[in-house]
Amino acid sequence: MPLSLSAAVHSELLIQKSRFLGCVEPVADRREAQARVAARWAEHPGASHVCWALLAGGQSAAVDDGEPGGTAGRPMLEVLRHQDLDGVLATVVRYYGGVKLGAGGLVRAYTDAVAQALLGAVKVPRLRWLPLGCRVPYALEGRLRRELAAAGARSLQVQHGSEAVDCRFELPDAHLPALRTQLYAIGQGRLLWHADAAPPVHG
Repeated sequence: MPLSLSAAVHSELLIQKSRFLGCVEPVADRREAQARVAARWAEHPGASHVCWALLAGGQSAAVDDGEPGGTAGRPMLEVLRHQDLDGVLATVVRYYGGVKLGAGGLVRAYTDAVAQALLGAVKVPRLRWLPLGCRVPYALEGRLRRELAAAGARSLQVQHGSEAVDCRFELPDAHLPALRTQLYAIGQGRLLWHADAAPPVHG
C-alpha cells in the first residue's frame, strides 16, 4: 500500500556555499502542490530556484525551475518513488552560493535534500476517499450519523426532504465493508444508495 506522511519534514544542507532547504509534505493533488510551491516562493523571495516533485494519485511532476534539465526535479521524484510514497510534494529551495556544482553535484544535492528530510518522516497509509450518498427515513437519521462518525466519514452534507433525509459524505475505502454491513442492518431495506454515489460492488 502506498504511504504518505503524517506531517511535513524538513532538511537544510550547505554545499559549496549554496543552501538547499528541503521539504516533503502531504498534499492531495497537483492543485494543492502548486499552491504550496507558490507559498515557498513567497517565503523565500531571494532564492535562486524552487525545484519540486510530486506524486499524488497518478499525478506526477518533476520541475527543475531553471536548473540544468534532469538535475533537480527528476532526482527528487525518484527518491519519492523509491520510498513508495504517494500524496506527497517535495520542494527544495536553493540559494546559490557562487560556486557551480556541475550536473552530478546538483543531482546529489537535490537527492540528498529530499532524502535527509525523509529521515525524520512518519509514514502513514494513504487513504483513498470514496464519495458516497444515501437516503434514509427521518427515523434513521440519528443512527446513520452515529455510524458515519464511527466509520471516520468526512464532508458530511445533509438535505432534509419531505419524507426522507439525503446524506452525502466521503469514506476511506478500507472502512467501506464494515460500514455497509452496519447500514444494511439498521436500514432494513429502507436505506437507498444514490446511483451516482453508490459503493463499488467489490468494496
